[in-house]
Amino acid sequence: MRLADSILTQVHTGHRKLTERTWSKGSGDRRTRTWPEAAEKSQLRGVTSVCNICGWRGRGFEGVKHSESALCPVCGSISRDRFLYWCWTQRTAYDPRAAVLETSPRMGQLYRDRMAERVDYTASDYDESAHKAVIKLDLQDMALPDASVDVVLTPHVLEHVPDTGRALSELFRVLKPGGHVFLQIPLPQARTMVPTEPEYHGDWTLVYFRFGWDLADVIRSHGFACDTLVTSELRDAAAHGHCWVHDGPDCDVDDLVAGADPAAMTVIADAAQAERHGFQPGYQFVTFDLHKPR
Repeated sequence: MRLADSILTQVHTGHRKLTERTWSKGSGDRRTRTWPEAAEKSQLRGVTSVCNICGWRGRGFEGVKHSESALCPVCGSISRDRFLYWCWTQRTAYDPRAAVLETSPRMGQLYRDRMAERVDYTASDYDESAHKAVIKLDLQDMALPDASVDVVLTPHVLEHVPDTGRALSELFRVLKPGGHVFLQIPLPQARTMVPTEPEYHGDWTLVYFRFGWDLADVIRSHGFACDTLVTSELRDAAAHGHCWVHDGPDCDVDDLVAGADPAAMTVIADAAQAERHGFQPGYQFVTFDLHKPR
């Protein structure tokens, strides 16, 4: 056993040093390169879970299978963070010069430093009451030049914006032709509605809209092409009428699945990828890819 442990330690050390050299070289798609910090803390045997943001590998994320859980012990991502990042890396080619704006990112300074080494990265927030950022930005009135951003990553923000139309118009204005907005929001039922009573999420920001599948048509009405990105689990459930057991008033899963059109979905992660990266359960992972025509 001592010999086996010694060999494993040497392999782990070699893996970490190789990761450090690969990162420092900066070649290839740096969005998918493992962070040196992740290599240091990764396991090499019995791996069941991999963080697609930092590259950590281990025997399961911390917490449960839920969009707000399944925590990565290195970068601090939860599963919805990883799905948004997955959509970006799967749907766009890598360009280290790309201007990438992320609105109200959850993760801390290490994540932002690594992002800045990968692309021309800027983090924004509306009032910095819950998330610290580089710039303050109101999606309804973005203090950015026309056609100045290549990619916008916006996780669980639009539902907290009073005027959806103004926000979409502003996103269209600041996006370069050919650019993408990866818009992630909770989808608690099939059609968009206004909360019947005051509703807040974990950071105590007011929810103005509970969006549904019809948001895609609203997006298209503002000039974007739009694809609805999902896991194969959700597409298959919609196609075959399967559903999940969900307790609580925050989501009507039966209505969401019954009102879904599997033909309108674009599968971005298969079952094995969803299991490996923590994109489960499938109904909690819907992201819209807003593409500005060239």
